Amino acid sequence: MLFNRRQRRIQRVLIVEDEPLVAFDNEHLLKEGGYEVVATVDSVADARAVIDQEEIDLVLCDIGLSGEGDGTDVARAAAEKNVPVLFVTGSCSAEARRFAVGCLAKPYSPKALLNAINVVDRCLQGDPPKRPPRELTLYENA
Repeated sequence: MLFNRRQRRIQRVLIVEDEPLVAFDNEHLLKEGGYEVVATVDSVADARAVIDQEEIDLVLCDIGLSGEGDGTDVARAAAEKNVPVLFVTGSCSAEARRFAVGCLAKPYSPKALLNAINVVDRCLQGDPPKRPPRELTLYENA
């Protein structure tokens, strides 16, 4: 018997991370998980450029970034294009919560990252999350 798999809403992901090893690991993991990584960047300016030029389903963003600005600036730019943001960081400020669907606390396992994206995908499709990873905090706009 064949089971229907739910169609993913999130397929194209932008990674915004200034720690090279974390960025590399996340990119590899997402590609292996069947996601298309549109770009991996480490600054607000580069993230804005990608958000303006590409179709993106989710921005996976650290709060602390190299150069000027931080992840909340990326989230504001994404919000202007109605692109959801999942922060992956040590802690999210109250301001950051206004612009994101949730926050996945570092350190997290590869399984927790994939599960968190799946939970966000379900939320975006109107399905309440069944069992979010313990490292994931969802915000009201999820």
